Amino acid sequence: MNAAPADQIRLLDVQALDVRLTQLAHRRETLPEHAEIRALDSDIAQQRALLVAARTEESDTAREQTKAEQDVDQVRQRAARDQQRLDSGMVTSPKDLESLQSEIASLAKRQDDLETIVLDIMERQEAAQARAKELAAKLEELEAKAADAAGRRDAALSEIETETAAVRAERARMAEAVPADLLKLYEKLREQQGGVGAARLYQRRCEGCRLELNITELNEVRAAAPDEVVRCENCRRILVRTPDSGL
Repeated sequence: MNAAPADQIRLLDVQALDVRLTQLAHRRETLPEHAEIRALDSDIAQQRALLVAARTEESDTAREQTKAEQDVDQVRQRAARDQQRLDSGMVTSPKDLESLQSEIASLAKRQDDLETIVLDIMERQEAAQARAKELAAKLEELEAKAADAAGRRDAALSEIETETAAVRAERARMAEAVPADLLKLYEKLREQQGGVGAARLYQRRCEGCRLELNITELNEVRAAAPDEVVRCENCRRILVRTPDSGL
């Protein structure tokens, strides 16, 4: 295949733009904000689960406290009625008086036990409320961090997309000036060779595979016509000669 030296040099410009597009795509996929957001999303999900559990405990203890307070109130009301009967003097039978006094004492003990239970429940509810408040504050902090990371990610992606569009446009403009058959070969090799289809011969070294040409290979390149498209014997990429090739 033959192509004007200027067209071969231009192919290096196309290659440089393709490398830049690859770099931009890699940067897009590996932005540190991606990993940061994934980690924050995991923390947020865990924090939300803990908050739900704390609020459930808070709600459960609130109902438990209401029920215990109702039990205390029922016992208190019954004890008050019994005391009123005792104080009224209506009960005169010694046996009935003893029974009533015994019930009042039993109710007092029951009320004391229930009030202890209420206090215990109140302590647990206060702890659950404090825990829920703490978790809610932590969740809000994590969500703020996630929003900040998302903003930084979106700004970086916007910058990358702007540059990518500009590089693609420049690449298209440069590729139009390259002969179709040379460009087709380049695209085929670029696909086969990890994104690099053309490389400069610099100081007797192929910049594609980074290997120095031996004397036989150099003599073959020296003997090739300026418009002949030569290939690296090692990596088979298009080898573009320049004044710095060392020939």
